[in-house]
Amino acid sequence: MSHLWQMTAAALASAVRAREVSALEVADAHLERALRWNDIGAFLHLEPEATRRRAREIDDQLDRREDPGPLAGVPVALKDNLCTRDMPTTCGSRMLETFVPPYDAHVVERLRQAGAVVLGKTNLDEFAMGSSTENTAFRPARNPHRPECTPGGSSGGSAAAVAAGLAPLALGSDTGGSLRQPAAFCGVVGLKPTYGLVSRYGLVAFASSLDQIGPLARSVDDAALLLEAVAGHDPRDATSSRWAVPSLRAAGSIEGLRVGLPREFLGDGLAPEVAAAVERAKSLLVEHGARAVDVSLPLTRHAIAVYYIVAPSEASSNLARYDGVRYGLRTEDETSSVDDMLAATRGEGFGREVKRRILLGTFALSSGYYDAYYGRAQRVRAAMRREMNEVFEHVDLLLTPTTPTAAFRLGEKLEDPLAMYLSDVLTVSANLCGVPALSMPCGRTADGLPIGLQWMAPRFGEETLFRAARAYESLAQAGSLWPPERAA
Repeated sequence: MSHLWQMTAAALASAVRAREVSALEVADAHLERALRWNDIGAFLHLEPEATRRRAREIDDQLDRREDPGPLAGVPVALKDNLCTRDMPTTCGSRMLETFVPPYDAHVVERLRQAGAVVLGKTNLDEFAMGSSTENTAFRPARNPHRPECTPGGSSGGSAAAVAAGLAPLALGSDTGGSLRQPAAFCGVVGLKPTYGLVSRYGLVAFASSLDQIGPLARSVDDAALLLEAVAGHDPRDATSSRWAVPSLRAAGSIEGLRVGLPREFLGDGLAPEVAAAVERAKSLLVEHGARAVDVSLPLTRHAIAVYYIVAPSEASSNLARYDGVRYGLRTEDETSSVDDMLAATRGEGFGREVKRRILLGTFALSSGYYDAYYGRAQRVRAAMRREMNEVFEHVDLLLTPTTPTAAFRLGEKLEDPLAMYLSDVLTVSANLCGVPALSMPCGRTADGLPIGLQWMAPRFGEETLFRAARAYESLAQAGSLWPPERAA
């Protein structure tokens, strides 16, 4: 059954339901591969016996002629900021190193209901704060295409697991590009859904007005399959939408589709190979009936500044709960005062990047500075939303690069926070505006590293988004980036 890791999620579910292969065989094939590829650091936690036990439950259901669901027996990797009642949820931090939640995140509940098998918890930047999966208390993750390069972040472990064939599907979270940037760097498909489409219940919070959970997969159809399984209203999340999730796997034509190319995403700072790949994608779409439209989003130039005020401010508030009393690590000795205990706990429990963002956010929210920074940033954010909504009155989708460059080397930007933050310059606008955005492969650099193409749609425009991405995937044979040379 060595070929099972090469099958799509849809094909695996179909084969398990047809009894052509058992869920246990599928689980064992992926566990064996995950253990063999442990050197890329994709997983922080694997629990083989729990995984096999769940796979046997699926097989028992089939023995009783019950349908386990649309993801019958399909292994799914989970970013380690999603709560799981039977596995640790560390967020890549010493603060939560021993934490096992008493409940499952909403998306984990939905996966179990759909018949999926949770394979393990994947590596991430601490509390999802980073763009390279190097800001972790444990070990960095590596890019399956080039192990000396980053897989991106903060969902780097999930993207690396999918790209290396360790899991056919994974869930990540996206606050400013944390799902799409790793998808681009690793040559897979990654989607940040419309804000509110997927419940955040059980997602350990970073920036609550920006965070969204989304799928990573090796094909557009598999990403749609996973999104259909986890999306939908959840009363436990006050921001959860009641929008009815349509079928996202229906075929459709791109004939007449109006595709906007925002000039601010295609200017200075873009690597020539990335610019050329996006131009080829545009030409291919136009050749097959789409209409390219030049558009402008002038407020995009403020996106990084706005993001790095709003996100750290919300992080400062959310992470205040880790005080050595209510949650997480506690560091003290017999002579410690409460203040000493709090300082020691947070000093030891949080890494450097998390501390940097807490300090930025606390300053922006402090008395005398709130309106000058956080209040002003929110006003610019509202203007950005209006600007994007106006552009979507004239086009159906936006087409941009996902990242300015392909994957960079591990350590290359670790000592330069600004350079690291600029890795997300093309992705943060979708989070600030709450719109869906999908990254997919659109070629390679001369060094063989994947290049990502980003689609953005109006709020709840996932159906059009998937239709266009599926058409491009077929026309460009974008799946040819997989598997990586080392994995083949």
